[in-house]
Formats: sequence, structure tokens, C-alpha cells
Amino acid sequence: MTETITNVLQQQLDKRYGPDAPVAGDAANPTLEVLLRHRTARNYLPATVSETELQLIIAAAQSASTSANFQFTSVVVIDDPEVRTRLSELAGGQRLVLDASVFLVWIADWSRNIELARANGHTIEATSYLDSALSSIIDVTLSAQNAAIAAESLGYGITFVGALRNNIDAVIDLLHLPEWTFPVYGMAIGLPDPTDPADIKPRYGQNVVVHRNTYTPPTEAAVTDYLTRINTYYREQELPEDWVKNRLAGRISTKESLHGRQHIRTTFHNQGFDLK
Repeated sequence: MTETITNVLQQQLDKRYGPDAPVAGDAANPTLEVLLRHRTARNYLPATVSETELQLIIAAAQSASTSANFQFTSVVVIDDPEVRTRLSELAGGQRLVLDASVFLVWIADWSRNIELARANGHTIEATSYLDSALSSIIDVTLSAQNAAIAAESLGYGITFVGALRNNIDAVIDLLHLPEWTFPVYGMAIGLPDPTDPADIKPRYGQNVVVHRNTYTPPTEAAVTDYLTRINTYYREQELPEDWVKNRLAGRISTKESLHGRQHIRTTFHNQGFDLK
């Protein structure tokens, strides 16, 4: 069994890193297999995630590390078809919002802790500073990633939907979110369509992202290696293959490439976060 898992892990590592992939070795186990096989699932088959499975997925989310046990995460389960349709529109018409068995919106939520502090006669001066907002977003992300792993361990696929932030004020209004909350992203969960050609996507080599004691800029060869592998992946997926031109530059070249997200600071202020 361990040998079989090791072989699967090595195949996953090879897809992720290419010829310089780490060796799976003797540390192979089913948890690593779930983590390493992750891919974006954008096409789903009709299926139902049971209420028990959903509760376990959320229990996994709530089991993530949380700053000072503040538990900043709230999750809105979207099971009203009209709300789903509107969220799909706000996320740029993404069909997966409608097709997924479950759609969740992950909320950075200071509201209940602020209410509790005020009810007990405490001031909330520190919540106006950037670190407080940052802490809540980190909490949400740790929780959501736990949920993603749990869903994938149950045989489902997931996709994070950051495009909800393109129209964040409309999302806040639609979900009736109170002050001191902020929608970070959506998550689609469903049964992946096996005909979807999407596969394990290449990542930068560990020689680019891992540093020892001090930061070391990547070599040109290491970056070129990644661009070759990621462009090959997109070509095999019959997608535009120039990652730098079609994805990196498309996201950072101008403020308009943020598709409305350049105004998020204003939304934070409107929701009570001063970000001092």
C-alpha cells in the first residue's frame, strides 16, 4: 500500500515540479496524496453534498489555527437559487457558481467579537489598525484551505472564487453583511467532471520559493524552467500559453486590471475598518 501511494505521490510531484521534483521517499501517506493532487475544478457533474459532509467540511475549517482563538471566520452557505444566480453575475458570469453542489462565501468577521467586547465595557481602539483586518483575513484563509482539503478528501473538487471582490459592495448588500465584516472569496464545491482536461498545475520549483536563513533571488534558469513548464501546461490545455503576458501582466499592469478591486480600501472603511 505504501509503495502504491509513493508511486502516486511521485507522479503528482513530477507534474507539479517537472524533472527536478522532490523524491516522495518513505513519508508517503494518503493526506499528502490529497494535498498534492489538488487541481482547479471548474466543471461539475450533478451531485449532492450531504448535510453531514458539509458539516464535516465546516468542522475541518473551524479546526484550523486561529489568532488568539478569536475565530474570525464566518461562512455563508448559498442555497437560494436566486442568490446564486446573482453571485454568479457579480463574479463575472462564472458558471461554476451555479453548477457546484455547494457554494460558500467566506467572511472575515470582527462583528461578534466587537459586540462581545462592547457588551462587557471594553473599548475597541486596536481594531482600527491594519493588523486587525489582516489577522481576520489570515484566519479566514486558514479555515477555507482546511475546508478545501476536507472536501477534496471526500472526493469533491473545489474552486476559490476571488472574483466576488470585483463587485464587493454588491455582495455585501446581497448577503446583508453587517459592519465589521468583509467577504474574502467564494468557494465552489462539487463532483468534478472527469472529462475536464484540467490537471495538476505546475508551480515554481522549490529552488525559487525556498530560502535558507536569508532571502536569495531566483536564478534566471530557475525562472525560465518554470515558464517553460507552465506554458507547456497551458498549451496542452489549449489555452493561451504565455503566462507572463496573459496572466501575470493581465492582473498587475494597470489598476483597471483589478476589475473593480482597486476600490476595496473604501469598502473596508465603509465596513468599519480604518486600516490605520
